[in-house]
Amino acid sequence: MMTEPQLAREHCRPLRGREHSLDQSQASVLLASLPGWQIVDPGQLLQKEFTFASYTATLLFVNTVAGLAERENHHPDLEVGYGRVKVSYCTHDVGGLSRNDFICAAKIEALAGI
Repeated sequence: MMTEPQLAREHCRPLRGREHSLDQSQASVLLASLPGWQIVDPGQLLQKEFTFASYTATLLFVNTVAGLAERENHHPDLEVGYGRVKVSYCTHDVGGLSRNDFICAAKIEALAGI
């Protein structure tokens, strides 16, 4: 079984085409290492909501995720509200979830745990 720290050490790579899309069993194995993350919209979205004590902490997290997204060239959708951020990943170029989504989720978990 893949663990979060192992995934967090990987880097995203360019992917195109459905052959890079994860099937349900592959996604479930990777999901098991990411506490609080869910697969929603029938296998199309990897998602988690993070909560914070202040708006400033919320925006600091958003900016940290933005830096990670730029480094990995894999960008999530972010829904920001007071004290909360919903992070959603999908690899549009493969038409669903890819390993890149789980790599970035693991990297965010590592950042959130600091």
